[in-house]
Amino acid sequence: MATMAKQIVVGVDGSTASRIALAWAIRQAQRKQANLVALCSYSLPSFTVASLDGGYAALDDAAIAEGARQVAEEAKQAATSAGVNASTMVVPGDAAAALIEISKESDLVVVGTKGGSGIPERLLGTVSSALPAHASCPTVVVPRCWARLEGDDNAESSAQDDHPVIELPPVRKIVVGVDGSVTSQVALRIAMREAKDLGAELVVVGGVPIASGSGLLAWLPAAIDRNQVVEDVRRGIERLVDQAKMEIPDIDPELVVMDGTGAELLTRFSRTADLLVLGSRGRGGFAGLLLGSTSQAVLHHSDCPVLVINKRTEIH
Repeated sequence: MATMAKQIVVGVDGSTASRIALAWAIRQAQRKQANLVALCSYSLPSFTVASLDGGYAALDDAAIAEGARQVAEEAKQAATSAGVNASTMVVPGDAAAALIEISKESDLVVVGTKGGSGIPERLLGTVSSALPAHASCPTVVVPRCWARLEGDDNAESSAQDDHPVIELPPVRKIVVGVDGSVTSQVALRIAMREAKDLGAELVVVGGVPIASGSGLLAWLPAAIDRNQVVEDVRRGIERLVDQAKMEIPDIDPELVVMDGTGAELLTRFSRTADLLVLGSRGRGGFAGLLLGSTSQAVLHHSDCPVLVINKRTEIH
């Protein structure tokens, strides 16, 4: 992802959310001239039945595996039709574990989530929470609300079409959260490269958890000038941007420093962004938020795709 992604993996399960993630992954593979792997996992419950002419019949392990194979094959065909070199991987067991394992030999892993309510669909629930913190490469979580489905304005039409056309908006604005940590600096460089490659607007956001009244850090001594704290944060981020511009010239990002915590600010910015980029570990602010409940708030409530950079990611 830092330069050219050679292998992109997308988790699929046949849900609408995973089809939207697949569409995002296909477009990225086209841009990066990367191979795409459609991974579908399946579990073998102790007893599974299927309706058969009004009755029920037991499903054997082979039938469950075949269903997963069909889901993966359908994803492969969609990618191939778009001119992307694609393959499938069907594995038994936990989806998050499978994606984390394959991330060791991949450049980007993409999954979907229902978004909005924070209640994910099938495999894309715990996966979208666990994967960003443990993957060995960058991950992208694509919310269900990000794409427009053909027939969204017509409930009857949408219900009758199991495979509606997915319309992804173009990437015109990228927002990256920076707090000075190593991972946020890597996130900054990746965001700058993506913005330059796409010709997109780039906004660099720094958060200052200081509020008036009884808010965060309101106990600070009066001698400490809040405006000076904000200015110090701004200067620190400006230095990081200037250093990054030595490697990635010809891009002039907008810098925004404001009161607020990571989840609050990033969720707010996701409403007008086309891609959100942030680190998964650090001193707090943005980078430290992706290891607990705050990370779930950002990933599950973001209105745009979230690209997560963790401590294992390196700039190539």
